[in-house]
Amino acid sequence: MKIQLTDAATEKINDKIAGREGCLKLKYDIEGCGCVVSGIPTLWYVTKPDETDDVTVETNSLPILVEKSKTVFLDEELKIDFSSSSNTFQLKSPGQIINGRMNFILYPEE
Repeated sequence: MKIQLTDAATEKINDKIAGREGCLKLKYDIEGCGCVVSGIPTLWYVTKPDETDDVTVETNSLPILVEKSKTVFLDEELKIDFSSSSNTFQLKSPGQIINGRMNFILYPEE
């Protein structure tokens, strides 16, 4: 899997984490979706990886954790961008916009 972060996304992530210690995670969130195939990719900032399922993907900027068991739902090439006009992160692949309004959640939540 290959993940690229745009400069805008990297800058916004760094602003949000503001020196916190932890890991950036591309979470395939299925809570409230009713079915595992109906998940929504979301950016999480977690204190530590889930040692049983998370794998680290090196990017052009920040390393990102991805749940190994959920990689089947993600494209092989991904780009994380930030849209200043909608003030949201976006997850794209060469063929589609996977999540045009991707949430960013800091864990533990403040």
